[in-house]
Amino acid sequence: MQSTAAVSVSASAIATGGARSGAARRPGGVRVCGLRGEALACSSLRISQAPARRAATKAAAAANGAVAGSGGFDYDLVIIGAGVGGHGAALHAVEEGLKTAIIEGDVVGGTCVNRGCVPSKALLAVSGRMRELQDEHHMKSLGLQVSSPGYDRQAVANHANNLASKIRSNLTNSMKALGVDILTGVGTIVGKQKVRYGKVGFPDKEITARNIIIATGSVPFVPKGIEIDGKTVFTSDHALKLESVPDWIAIVGSGYIGLEFSDVYTALGSEVTFVEALDQLMPGFDPEIAKLAQRVLINPRKIDYHMGVFASKITPAKDGKPVLIELIDAKTKEHKETLEVDAALIATGRAPFTKGLGLENINVVTQRGFVPVDERMRVMDADGSVVPNLYCIGDANGKLMLAHTASAQGISVVEQISGRDHILNHLSIPAACFTHPEISMVGLTEPQAREKAEKEGFEINVVKTSFKANTKALAENEGDGLAKLIYRPDTGEILGVHILGLHAADLIHEASNAIALGTRVQDIKFAVHAHPTLSEVLDELFKAAKLQPREGRDSKPKQPPQPLLKVLGFITSLLSSQ
Repeated sequence: MQSTAAVSVSASAIATGGARSGAARRPGGVRVCGLRGEALACSSLRISQAPARRAATKAAAAANGAVAGSGGFDYDLVIIGAGVGGHGAALHAVEEGLKTAIIEGDVVGGTCVNRGCVPSKALLAVSGRMRELQDEHHMKSLGLQVSSPGYDRQAVANHANNLASKIRSNLTNSMKALGVDILTGVGTIVGKQKVRYGKVGFPDKEITARNIIIATGSVPFVPKGIEIDGKTVFTSDHALKLESVPDWIAIVGSGYIGLEFSDVYTALGSEVTFVEALDQLMPGFDPEIAKLAQRVLINPRKIDYHMGVFASKITPAKDGKPVLIELIDAKTKEHKETLEVDAALIATGRAPFTKGLGLENINVVTQRGFVPVDERMRVMDADGSVVPNLYCIGDANGKLMLAHTASAQGISVVEQISGRDHILNHLSIPAACFTHPEISMVGLTEPQAREKAEKEGFEINVVKTSFKANTKALAENEGDGLAKLIYRPDTGEILGVHILGLHAADLIHEASNAIALGTRVQDIKFAVHAHPTLSEVLDELFKAAKLQPREGRDSKPKQPPQPLLKVLGFITSLLSSQ
């Protein structure tokens, strides 16, 4: 009689330090059909992985009571909010065999698709083209002649709106095609594993779910004293419609949102004034990158700024009068001056959209509107205890308010629901500002890294490379740029990477993946990059890192780890018995 072995080995099981048996075994570990055996998993060996992993996942889900329709629940998973986070969680849940529903009270896509990342990138694509065409010196250096570049405001606005509509349709269709139930209405948690949803004029419906994910996102934050009319004083929600291009616009806040809109408005002909409460522009960026960004993105353009001041009151334009902005000193609160501008964009950040969720029904109290969660995105109640089967992802929990963070958190939650413990490393999540040139970052800023090093007792090193040394950047005549690496010279651990330059938003992912995978400088510096490409900026950056002598630092073993040797020995003996 011939035995058949189906072996699946994955990285998820290696951390367990041993094999598990039956339903309790972590999915992705070694599974042997028809034979009994014990082995450890490793990340480098995969044999017939797909069928075995699927079977293992279903077994673990069954052990957790998450099989579709089990336990008398209507759904295995209900997600409140169909933004990027909810969409990512829903797709992964279906892939794991979970019966899934998503509740949306507005439109699919949430803030990112309809009022954020997506339409803003359409406007920034236009501003990038305009900026290039308007740069006569740049065009001449490439041998090109361009006369009188212009734009059609409505056509630009239509481009942004059409892109949002297309992506929204794609998200909707992808969920429908995979069998996700899209329920229309406002979702409210009415009790343990119970959700009510409905819309005005229709009776509410109540459903049950073994697990619930809150993914309701955020809305623009508007400070007190600011009157929004949506025409002359507005938030990013209104600005993305591009109903006008004012001659002079004040932007309150110089973070990601404010900086990107300054890029759009100045390219289209506006003069911009920043109003920043802190004593430096772009306070969330690495200080060195912020300083360079000011030299490249602000000083050469029609932009001025007021720092260390609050906009205590903003009055919309009316009766022929301009927008009035009263500025007070951020520290003394004394009146400093009053600005008169054509329009004001409020870019002071975002606030969680968590009202009306019914959190009081399960003893959950928000913190400044954010839903409290632990490192696994499990919701915490007022007593500091985990609320069973309830999770919160994305802007609503406030851990890192980025669309791709929400999606990653959602996938992490589904992994847990499916029986595989998973903790997302938020320091490995990249961020980008899509100005021209772009800014990107991952990990710690230099001040944060130095603070951590002093607290924990280690040293850090910083190395930098310039885009002026990159062939591809010079071919594009885009030599303005800098890449910066912050790392530990004793271990080679990458603590942070910051980039300002052409396509910085695309380049950052090599660094973010290195942090996520635990790849160290001494290993990644041997990676090969195509020439001539912008990726060589990071290649030079990693190669520039200097480590302490080998005896003075921890180095990764070059020989196969013991778990791998055990797996190879087990499989060899298994195959020899055939």
